[in-house]
Formats: sequence, C-alpha cells, structure tokens
Amino acid sequence: MYLDHVALATRDAQPVLDTLVGELGGTLITGAQAVGFRPIHVRMGDAVAGMMIEILEPFAVDQSDFLERFLQTRGEGVHHLTLKSPDLRAELERLLAAGFSPVNVSVDGPDWKELFLTPKEAHGTVVQLTEGGYIFPSFAEQFAHAREHGPWTQPQWWSDPPPRAEPPTFLRRIVVRTPALDDTVAFYTDILGATVDAERAGAVDVVWGDRGRVGLELDRTEAPGVARLELTGPGPARRLTLAGTELVIEP
Repeated sequence: MYLDHVALATRDAQPVLDTLVGELGGTLITGAQAVGFRPIHVRMGDAVAGMMIEILEPFAVDQSDFLERFLQTRGEGVHHLTLKSPDLRAELERLLAAGFSPVNVSVDGPDWKELFLTPKEAHGTVVQLTEGGYIFPSFAEQFAHAREHGPWTQPQWWSDPPPRAEPPTFLRRIVVRTPALDDTVAFYTDILGATVDAERAGAVDVVWGDRGRVGLELDRTEAPGVARLELTGPGPARRLTLAGTELVIEP
C-alpha cells in the first residue's frame, strides 16, 4: 500500500490548476468527469520524487451531492487522502478485524475498488483506500506520456492552464495535526502501512518508501486533520492558499 494523492475540494478548479501548473510547475496527469464530482490530478514533482494533488470540483450534484455537501458544511479545503492497495478485499477484512467500520465500500468491480475511513476513525481526515484504476503499466510511463502528449482526459472539461513553469516545485510532505500523536502514528503505521522515517519533539514523519510522506504533528488547540502542504522549489520562500489549503513553499 502507498500514498497516491491528497484531494482538495473547491468550487472552481481552474485557478487552482493554473497556479499549480503555471506558477509551481506541476504536470497535469489526468482529468475526468464522474457522478457528483470532476477530478484533475496534478503531479507536483517528477516521475520519481514528489506527490500528486487531486483537485475536486462539484459536478452532476443532482445525482450525488457528497462534494457539494462537504463544501457547504466545511468550505474549500482538503477532502481526503488516497492510498492504493494491491488487494483491497484483504484490506477490508483486516480493517473489520481491527474494529474499523469502512463506509461506501465497493469491492466487486473488476477494474476499480474503494472504501473510506471516516475522520473519526482516521484521526481527522477522510482516508480512501483503492485498488485498480491504472491507465499505464507504471507511473513513470504515465508521467512521460503526460509530459509529451498532455493529460489523459475523459473528457477535458477545463481550460488549458498556462505553460508549465520550470523547474518544478515538489510536494514533499503533507502535514497532519493531531491531539493524540502516539495513536495517530500507530494508525498510519499499523493500519495504513507506513513506516516511521523521522522523529522530533512533538512530530513524527511517516513514509511509504518513496511513495509519499506525511508529517504528524502534536496539536491540542486546532481541530485534527491536514494542516498544510509543504513544498520545495525555485523562487523565494512564500505561502499560498489554494482551495482553502495552505501551501508552504521553501527554496
């Protein structure tokens, strides 16, 4: 299992896309339309290093209003973290045995399976576990195709962003605040399959090899959940707010 992306909910994906690509050098990988939402995936980094940001915009809300309800209740911001598993049925059995109660479970499809853990069980953040949905044999091939030919679309519903800035800015860490650091570390390691990579006072970094990094920070004053995204790239140190989410960029 590995961390695939962080999803940001917004009512207007275009300015978020334009900034991620035109200012921060992200690579537009895929985009599609689905019931209740339409997603865009942007790689913040290259084929080896970095992470993916998914931008979610409401669509066909008369058929499913889950994203619209999220925006009405919480406003723009991080919607979920997504991890990919090679065997979601086995993950489901393991979660049930451990006392978890996954929701919106769909494990019967031949090409796509998913389930969700609620913020109450996942320490403040919706966590989606998935299997399938691959378009290319490897991400390296998908990234190379996107760089040469443009994103895979089904269909393209957004306007082309500005030319991609070079060199790219890399998403290095997703920072999650929690009032119960030890319990949250145990959840990410024992349940989500991460390993501890670094520890410091009041904070622990967990990783899935080279497939994602989450920084867990002790915070008893703010609500638990994703606090910010940390990136490195060209230009001065700065902070941006995109889709209600703080991006901290360091040289």
